[in-house]
Amino acid sequence: MPWGQRLSRWLRGWRGIGLLYLAFAGAYLGASGGRLRTHSLYNHYVYLADGWLHGRLTLAGPPPNENDWAKIDVLKLRDGREVRGIYGGRTGGPSDRMYPLRGDPETILPSEIASRSTIRLVSFPPFPAVAMLPFVAVWRLHFNDVLFTALWAALNPVLLFLLLRDLRARGFSSRSAADDLWLTAMFGVGSVYYFCAVVGQVWFTAEIVNVTLCIAFVWAAIGARRPVLAGICVALGFATRPPWIALPLFLFEAVRAAGGREALRTPAARRKLGALLLRFALPIAVGGAALAAYNYARFRNPFEFGHRFMPVQWQARMFRFGLFNYHFLSRNLAAALVLLPRIMTHYPYVKVSQHGMSLLVTSPNLAYTVLPQEPSPLTKPLWLTIACVALPDLLYQNSGYVQWGYRFSLDFMVYFIVLLAIGNRRLTRRFKGLLIAAVAINLLLAIGFDRYPQFSYDDSFFPNGTN
Repeated sequence: MPWGQRLSRWLRGWRGIGLLYLAFAGAYLGASGGRLRTHSLYNHYVYLADGWLHGRLTLAGPPPNENDWAKIDVLKLRDGREVRGIYGGRTGGPSDRMYPLRGDPETILPSEIASRSTIRLVSFPPFPAVAMLPFVAVWRLHFNDVLFTALWAALNPVLLFLLLRDLRARGFSSRSAADDLWLTAMFGVGSVYYFCAVVGQVWFTAEIVNVTLCIAFVWAAIGARRPVLAGICVALGFATRPPWIALPLFLFEAVRAAGGREALRTPAARRKLGALLLRFALPIAVGGAALAAYNYARFRNPFEFGHRFMPVQWQARMFRFGLFNYHFLSRNLAAALVLLPRIMTHYPYVKVSQHGMSLLVTSPNLAYTVLPQEPSPLTKPLWLTIACVALPDLLYQNSGYVQWGYRFSLDFMVYFIVLLAIGNRRLTRRFKGLLIAAVAINLLLAIGFDRYPQFSYDDSFFPNGTN
């Protein structure tokens, strides 16, 4: 039996899938190394889950550090009122200016304040904390988010491989099992996914959990086979990494499942399309309502997750331009596409910006997605989905800092891998050589990130304040 057929047969069974999981788990746990001894410094989701277990939406006391925790000032005034919001100059305004949770800013003189206190919250969307809840119930604040993230991360390449196999079974891909393994490796250890999988920390845990939802969404959306599951993935995506705008793929596939645009002239096709869209929208509406209620309970605003209340050094920038603005586009594009490491003639010889580096360095094989491919009904929907998901990232007030690669690319990396799979372009020696180089680069990032600061630098590439 040829080697390719033996490999395909071996990977068809659960034993092969289990070994695939162990291989990626070993890669992530090995690169984590000493980080596995304890939880990360920024285990915000553990604190969020622990608060729920104690019936709280806020922290019981001061946070363990001052990195990305929402801070609400509570002013009790001499006239009997209580006002909550941001008070003082950290928004770039006057020191006696109050920006309440709701309503217009107002000036409150120090002489009007009877007492002042603060409450602290986790501003990050809640779904990863939901996933941690059973473990936090046992280990409380000692729960190891590094181990949790690495073991969860090992699931995603396996799920991606199963998705690629499903594409082959349904006629969208003519790839071999070996090709699917190459593409799985490209994602799992040949992209920034590698370093995001090994450090724990709230920002990277969110990316890892979000990838699971992306894979499940693609599987459910193709052919509009499982509209309810696709809607659940969108709802949970908003509860993990909002805004989660992966709608084009399902919408196009729903039209195709109803018979195509021409068939929509008939009442039967329109009814079928309406039923698919209704089943898709229902869990999104339910999840959206739950998130809105959760946000209102914390910030008196159903659309506020709390990021603008984080007392970070660029808070004034957020109040001037908002969380999303064209002002940030050029710098985010640079971080994603052209930011390169510094090459030096003395030790340490190479330094990586804390804003990351180009995707063409960490995942050069992505360039193959723009080369001629076999036509597929999924190509256009996938590209539109990538554009819809990437645009909010590119307009966001932060580049992803601190990072050694453009971590926001994980919001849409799965769609790129699917594009490569359905394009059916032969994986040449050059492709595989680039992938081996990418694995080496990302292994170094996984080992060194947040561990060897001498290999990174910070500068004004993405300035703080209102610049």
